[in-house]
Amino acid sequence: MKKLFLRFVMAATLIAPVVFTSCSDDDDDKGGDGVTETFTVENGEMMGRLKSAYTLDADVELVGPVIVESGASLTIPAGRTIKAKGGFSCYILVLQGGKIFVNGTAEAPVTMTSGAMKDNAPNPKAMDWGGLIINGRAPLADGITRSTEINTNYPYGGNDANDNSGVIKYLKLEYTGAKNGNDVEHNGLTLNAVGRATVIENIFIPYSGDDGIEFFGGSVSVKNLLVVNSDDDMFDVTDGWNGTLENAYGIWKDGFSSAESDPSGVEADGNMDGKFDKAPNMSNFTIRNMTIENNGVLMNNVLKVRRGATAHIINAVVKGSGTVKPTGYVVDMTDGAGNGNTASEISITNAMTNSVIPTNFGTDLYPNVTVNPTPANTGCENPATLFSWTGYQF
Repeated sequence: MKKLFLRFVMAATLIAPVVFTSCSDDDDDKGGDGVTETFTVENGEMMGRLKSAYTLDADVELVGPVIVESGASLTIPAGRTIKAKGGFSCYILVLQGGKIFVNGTAEAPVTMTSGAMKDNAPNPKAMDWGGLIINGRAPLADGITRSTEINTNYPYGGNDANDNSGVIKYLKLEYTGAKNGNDVEHNGLTLNAVGRATVIENIFIPYSGDDGIEFFGGSVSVKNLLVVNSDDDMFDVTDGWNGTLENAYGIWKDGFSSAESDPSGVEADGNMDGKFDKAPNMSNFTIRNMTIENNGVLMNNVLKVRRGATAHIINAVVKGSGTVKPTGYVVDMTDGAGNGNTASEISITNAMTNSVIPTNFGTDLYPNVTVNPTPANTGCENPATLFSWTGYQF
């Protein structure tokens, strides 16, 4: 999900704004971008602009966008469930200066999920609703503030690497990824220039219509992340992300197929779409203890590191009965818009049973990038125990 033309604030005067309407039938009190001006929680339904501190005291249905404004905070206690009635315009967006506190526990996680209401569908499915987007003030690759892909009225980016957007613990984000055409689409969890003071750990993202998680710049770190059947990339990096992802497990289950042309385990760009190859703050990130399990979709690449990105991928394993495309690789460091940084260090064990796949990097250029033919790596640490709170059966 990296469509450059929607992200430049400076281009806002050249592009007609996209108007997003509520996914409910209530058209009262709309702002210029289609978001209800007044935040309401009535009759079990929630929507609108939150301009102060609010704690959710009951389960609710999300019937339109919730925008957490600067200076406001949304607190979701342990065990709460938010069901989105469905559609592109049902999402939660935390603006710069706003905060979200998801106070789940292993015994009582917070769930954000589909209400299975879209087109009267009897069962939830990927792309039933938007997802969770957080905008921060941490730096991007080139230092330019950009605008949010799914609603261009809201900027992200800045110069505060220590920016704080809140705390998220023990969260299930299900059936996300609704899109408004191929150029504007949600992920499961979208982190736009989020700062390192933000705490994000113990996250479960099943059945996302686009990427499971995407880091757009920033310096936030994420710990203990399980992504299941993301339609596109499991873990996506772009535009200067400089954080750490620790204990990550991505899986495509048996029989799963993707509607995307190039789904990968990790897709990592140093800058936005390769347009800023001289940017001073390219992605320079760490992934530690990662397992990618492919039993379904034909994978484009396991790890794609390109466009100036520096990857430090330590203790990674790829396994399963699936395979990659004939043109794909376990590790691919090349791209027409710029190769991955030669300072990258990657250690991944290929334990896929269906094929032996080549690597696309030169040992002279990338001496610290290796695909181990033996089980030298262990991957995500004890996933069955680490993610037992999700109920997912490995």
